[in-house]
Amino acid sequence: MNQKDNSLLLTPEGLNKIKEELRELIENKRPEVAKRIQDAREAGDISENSEYDAAKQEQSYVEGRIAELEEIVKNAKISEIRMDDEVGVGCRVTVHMESSEDTFYIVGGPEADPMAKKISDESPLGSALLGKRVGEKVEFEAPVGKLIYTILKIEY
Repeated sequence: MNQKDNSLLLTPEGLNKIKEELRELIENKRPEVAKRIQDAREAGDISENSEYDAAKQEQSYVEGRIAELEEIVKNAKISEIRMDDEVGVGCRVTVHMESSEDTFYIVGGPEADPMAKKISDESPLGSALLGKRVGEKVEFEAPVGKLIYTILKIEY
């Protein structure tokens, strides 16, 4: 029987950031929300207590995020540091398109942040870049249509 691989590829920095968020939620946020719930309960009737309702809703979010982060950490697989000349997870790649240049950091899915130019290895651009070398053209489908980038530089 073929088992599905649940591992999530992350950079060392990405895993550390996730572990730090998890620690913050468990050590600080969880007790803070529990105290808010306790204070709201002590204030009397909780059936019409908006502070109690808000605290319970936040508790639900915090516990869900803790479970999500624990699952990511459990299944995390650190991307290996490569020293070759191919695009891989953990590298910065500078590309040229028409008259502009852009640099992207290729990361695992859980740490992707397009606004910070951190693109997932599973995204259309990220997967198109993987394994490519300086000078190669990369063609991929974007929401605006087909784009073609030329790889200018790869840094690990």
